[in-house]
Amino acid sequence: MSAFRGTVTVQRVLGVGLVAVAALGLTACGPDNSSDQAGGGAPATTAPATKAPTAAATGSAAPTGGQTGKTGGAAKPSAGASDGPEGFCDATPLPAGQKWVYPVKGTTATTLVYKDTKTACGVNDVVFQPTGADKSAPFAPSAKGHLNSVMTASKDVNVADLVKHIGECLADPTGTKGSYPCSGGDYKIAIDSSGKVVEATERAHS
Repeated sequence: MSAFRGTVTVQRVLGVGLVAVAALGLTACGPDNSSDQAGGGAPATTAPATKAPTAAATGSAAPTGGQTGKTGGAAKPSAGASDGPEGFCDATPLPAGQKWVYPVKGTTATTLVYKDTKTACGVNDVVFQPTGADKSAPFAPSAKGHLNSVMTASKDVNVADLVKHIGECLADPTGTKGSYPCSGGDYKIAIDSSGKVVEATERAHS
């Protein structure tokens, strides 16, 4: 009987030991807290992303819409900044005793009848416009004439031919079939100390 009881006692001890071992095994094989296991445990916490530094932090402000991005660039003048006349408006000053005139009807081989002129702005060159009352000055016996045109070479003439040309151009300011092609009608004259015309030079107009 004692032998049988000893055997039963050993079996009970072994049974308890096996139950304890099985319990430990189940605990070791249970789900862990790793985020790699689907549905297992709470997700791992990640560090917050670092934000880019703001303009206030760096001390540099973003460019505004009014900046051009160029340093020291001058602004262009507005369209209405220059309201002055355009073209050629100033004539080269003439020496004393010379002036620009516009011969008119009444001119003869002995007398030049003319109007003084005033300058006006022109596209290609300054313009001389007749103004005021008619004036007259006698031709000197040795007076010379110089005819000029953009259509042909210059021509030096005596007073008779000069007066003929003036008459033809007064009748037809755009004439080209007379003694010489007509130009704009204004002449630079030189007057001596006695008030006589000693030289008259036609101005070529383009």
